[in-house]
Amino acid sequence: MRPTLWLLAVDSPALVLGSTQPAPAAVSHGLDVARRHSGGGAVLATPDVVWIDVFVPAADGLWSADVGRAFGWLGQVWLEVLAEVGVAGAACHDGALVRTRWSDAVCFAGLGPGEVTVAGRKVVGISQRRRRDGALFQCAALLAWDPQPTVEALGLPASAAAELATVAAGLPVDRHILEAAFLRAVAAA
Repeated sequence: MRPTLWLLAVDSPALVLGSTQPAPAAVSHGLDVARRHSGGGAVLATPDVVWIDVFVPAADGLWSADVGRAFGWLGQVWLEVLAEVGVAGAACHDGALVRTRWSDAVCFAGLGPGEVTVAGRKVVGISQRRRRDGALFQCAALLAWDPQPTVEALGLPASAAAELATVAAGLPVDRHILEAAFLRAVAAA
């Protein structure tokens, strides 16, 4: 069996919470709220986020029983994709989870195994949900980064926006070009 991919399109902005994240008391801006079944902080899903889910069957060669190492191949795929589309200086985090003051609340405030940065700023977040038959990886690649709407939606202090402004960055790439490159890279993995 080979991995299965889903390219997800945002038709209206939504605040996507991690599996263990508490729901905010009130969500501003009329956003829908959804919960993913994988961990991590919230992602504000907008057209500026390329969301791709990848399911890797346990019988596939890309499968790893080690939860932390399981992200590695996917981070390497993202590096290949970014190089192909002309984004220089990307790096894949291969260490332990890096937590910050806001990482429990905001996905892009922390850094986990397999996640990708450019110039030290996170551009691709990845979460994982494991089952007996395989692992589901949920990838969010930023085309733009403005933390203010996420801060407001989560009811975080106004000062959080300034702190979060420097932790992530958008990729200067057309969504369709990025998605096509990702499909090619996973097919070759």
